[in-house]
Amino acid sequence: MPRVSSDHLQARRRQILDGARACFARYGYEGATVRRLEEATGLSRGAIFHHFKDKESLFLALAEDDAGRMADVVAEQGLVQVMRDLLSDPHGSGSVPGADWLGTRLEVSRRLRTDEEFRGRWAQRSEQLTAATRERLNRQHRSGNLRDDVDVDVLTAYLELVLEGLVSHLAMGFPADDMDPVLDLVEESVRRHRGGGV
Repeated sequence: MPRVSSDHLQARRRQILDGARACFARYGYEGATVRRLEEATGLSRGAIFHHFKDKESLFLALAEDDAGRMADVVAEQGLVQVMRDLLSDPHGSGSVPGADWLGTRLEVSRRLRTDEEFRGRWAQRSEQLTAATRERLNRQHRSGNLRDDVDVDVLTAYLELVLEGLVSHLAMGFPADDMDPVLDLVEESVRRHRGGGV
């Protein structure tokens, strides 16, 4: 039997994650049956579950992948940039997952609310985005660019809450074309203000 290269395995894994993201977004966790996952990925159940132990492992890997991609953007450009990317690239061809990510994110939120076992497993994986946001804010604080009258942990929670609000806004189908000034305000609200003025 020929050996499969690690590049091929990574490409196959990416194919599964991309197809599963669309499937979970369209049908939700329960509705994303193995047959639908096969159709969405173009692969057999054997190929899918060679890479992932079961459907829940696939779903967690997908959510973790999305969080990792966002954490990379946060580390370089901040959480507000993740929000800007979501608005400017709703289909996710850039650095941040797009519209299908919203479905996955909402499904994660639903399962966190209703499934205690899932909540425990997700808690182990969800810290990545929070840690990246906190580290970015700490760097901004050390360089004197971040307001110093509010604790970094409070600012982290604030920005994550704004992200969740934006996700809800988009998920409800509200218009997103007027959000840039809102995100400008959010960004300005965490910056240090120098000099006089109001």
